[in-house]
Amino acid sequence: MSVHFEEKSGVVPCKTPWGSWSQTMEEVFVEVNVPHGTSAKEVKCRLGSRDIELHVKGKEIIKGKLFDTTVSDEATWTLEDKCLIRIILMKTNREAGNCWSSLLEGEYCANAWVQDQMQRKLTLERFQRENPGFDFSGAEISGNFAGGGPDFSNLQK
Repeated sequence: MSVHFEEKSGVVPCKTPWGSWSQTMEEVFVEVNVPHGTSAKEVKCRLGSRDIELHVKGKEIIKGKLFDTTVSDEATWTLEDKCLIRIILMKTNREAGNCWSSLLEGEYCANAWVQDQMQRKLTLERFQRENPGFDFSGAEISGNFAGGGPDFSNLQK
């Protein structure tokens, strides 16, 4: 469901020196630009539940403790067109309120505007899941959306 929502509504990337990262309620996506012609043999990638390490051609690109926990055996990486590494991490906590403010603890932080846009997007994604017949992909949201937005679960139907 996230993929469909993302295709229609776009992504909110956080730019970094090596590329960018973005997120949905369920996943964190990391895109790393590498020198054209890079082969998979030149990539060393270790994806743990709480840490990540990426070396390309012997050079450290990313290394550190992730902002939050992930499901390590569901993490993947691919090398596309010999110039882009895509890493997909599955969040352990898949609630709209779990909006990562950085990829690693204290590193690759989203600035205030990007963080705000990411939180809005996760809140709209939550509304889409709770109301499957409605399309929230182009919706705007204002007010209390921090922490996943308001909780309507206890309202009578």
